[in-house]
Amino acid sequence: MATALRHEFYETDERVTLSIFDRGADPAGVSVQFEPRKLSYTNGDKSLVLEPLKGQITTDACEFTVGKVKVEIRLAKTAPGRWGGLVGDSPDPLANSAAPSSSVTTTSVKPKKNWEGITTEILTSEKEKSTEEDPNVGGDSTLNSFFQKIFGDADEDTKRAMMKSYQESGGTTLSTNWDDVKKAPVEVKPPAGSEWKKWN
Repeated sequence: MATALRHEFYETDERVTLSIFDRGADPAGVSVQFEPRKLSYTNGDKSLVLEPLKGQITTDACEFTVGKVKVEIRLAKTAPGRWGGLVGDSPDPLANSAAPSSSVTTTSVKPKKNWEGITTEILTSEKEKSTEEDPNVGGDSTLNSFFQKIFGDADEDTKRAMMKSYQESGGTTLSTNWDDVKKAPVEVKPPAGSEWKKWN
């Protein structure tokens, strides 16, 4: 009876690297066969068959090396992207619609994703939230427009106070009170845990 082998893998978008732990494997006795959706490994009475692979592989670009502790197999993915597992029935974008053993051939047409519509939907759903509901909506642009509105509606003293406090504090303080700001230079107040350094 064949002995099952412990194995593990990691992947990038382009390849899957599979380690089969077969200590002291003789390179002459190891056989690895690559098929578009199948991998077969045998070494004497030890074997490992992975089928169907989660995605399609380019068989002539796959390779393996036999080490002292493990055999490392590198599978070249035909289509870039993450599999998330080694085997499974996930739809393969490159598989030709494999005809079943009967003479009837079925082809299925996948509906195309409307990315434009999805993007618009996300953007409009974000616009529906106001800054009152979620203060983080819009990020810096919302904050900038908020300050621009304050500045635009302000009288001359308030504008002067905002400009002086912002410039003298290196952007760490923004005051609208001219009476406080006109007396002396505005202190730099870095956020807690930060240290202010002047760049020359």
